[in-house]
Amino acid sequence: MEQTERIAAFEARLSRVEAASEALERAIGDFEAAEAAAEALADYYESEAWRRDFDDDEAGRLPPDLRRGVLSEDGIWNALERRRELRGRLKKDGNL
Repeated sequence: MEQTERIAAFEARLSRVEAASEALERAIGDFEAAEAAAEALADYYESEAWRRDFDDDEAGRLPPDLRRGVLSEDGIWNALERRRELRGRLKKDGNL
């Protein structure tokens, strides 16, 4: 490999590492900022209010155009479980 090719190749690697690091830093910040929302979601999921909302949805008492992903048992559980797994990965690596 010629000198200028080598320098260009490593310059490309440097740019890739910097871009990935910046993206990860933003993502970790977003993840940390969402902690309060995740805790509130977990509390809601375990509450009587969620059960009433779920039952009302099942009975057809909610507006048909209302987004109701939060009433999906699997949806909430999967989101919270994925959060737990990601937190574990970050803690393992000493990032959280």
